[in-house]
Amino acid sequence: MAEALSLAGRAEGMTSPNPLVGAIVLDADGEIAGRGWHKKAGEPHAEVLALQKAGARARGGVLVVTLEPCSHQGRTPPCAPFVVDAGIARVVAAVSDPNPQVSGQGFAHLRANGVEVEIGVKAEEAVRQNEAYFHWWRYGRPFLTLKAAASLDGKIATRSGQSRWITGVAARNAGHRFRNTVDAILVGVETVLKDDPLLTARPGGDAGKPLVRIVLDSRLRTPSQARVLAPCQGSSTIVATTGAAPLDKEEALRETGAEIIRGEADPQGRVSLAPLLESLGSRGVRHILVEGGGRVHGSFIREGLADRLLYFLAPLVVGDHEAPDAVSGLDEEELQSLPGLFNVTHEVIGADLLIQGYFKRPIWEDVEEWAGV
Repeated sequence: MAEALSLAGRAEGMTSPNPLVGAIVLDADGEIAGRGWHKKAGEPHAEVLALQKAGARARGGVLVVTLEPCSHQGRTPPCAPFVVDAGIARVVAAVSDPNPQVSGQGFAHLRANGVEVEIGVKAEEAVRQNEAYFHWWRYGRPFLTLKAAASLDGKIATRSGQSRWITGVAARNAGHRFRNTVDAILVGVETVLKDDPLLTARPGGDAGKPLVRIVLDSRLRTPSQARVLAPCQGSSTIVATTGAAPLDKEEALRETGAEIIRGEADPQGRVSLAPLLESLGSRGVRHILVEGGGRVHGSFIREGLADRLLYFLAPLVVGDHEAPDAVSGLDEEELQSLPGLFNVTHEVIGADLLIQGYFKRPIWEDVEEWAGV
């Protein structure tokens, strides 16, 4: 199963809205006869690829797979009947699929056709590998990772707006690798106005995957020449605004190719975040990387919508109370009321420190829900 999980990870960031899946076929003598992993939505599933490679050696053998084989017709044919037809005698799976069209039904089809099924091997690792996928099926909204790069005193730039580069090359490259694993990147309009970011993934300096670029802009102040609107690497752009935004500015942004989503406003007149996330989730967006600024980070944390934090800490001090903060607007007076992190890890990346943690109980700690059907 460890090898199957490793195979699944080869397609990290490339399969959404589908999950990562890896599969290995063992022949009747216990020798590896075929390996496969799902590479992209709409392409063959891991089980099918592994069984095709195994051929006749699959008969009487074992299929080791990281997720329950599907039993419904989607963009590709169902996998469970293919497993039965291949003559597999036993299936060892990490977890069931949270998708209601699949959950338990794939295993039921296998058992009904005489295939022995074992579930729960390395279940936590399997859910963790697909945490955004499991999160989406449980909550109906994208998994949100907040990312910030800041000085030791929590500043993301100087008071004049200089932020390039607070962290070193290694940390920036790590940030681009994270971008290459998500579906979308979200920033507030202030970040667009101050930094004019491109918001693409460029891991190792190479072009990464297409992303959905999202700008929160309640008054449509995004300039039509902003780089985030420019076609690049197949990425698209959504500008999320409110009903109060001027129609002429909407038309100017539409002419750049951007999609405008007019949604609800919160009491401060800003874009209401929960309905926006619900809308994005309905479009198949599973994982969003929120890159600021500080007020945007604070809004997601305050509303309980932030799931994970990636915090790059640079070994320098800005020392200016007027410099922008990595997180702002929480306004809590009691220490015990401040949001904390769970499952915190630390990693030295070049001269910088990456702190990772969860704002709430990680979904992979509820693995029992999917580890036995």
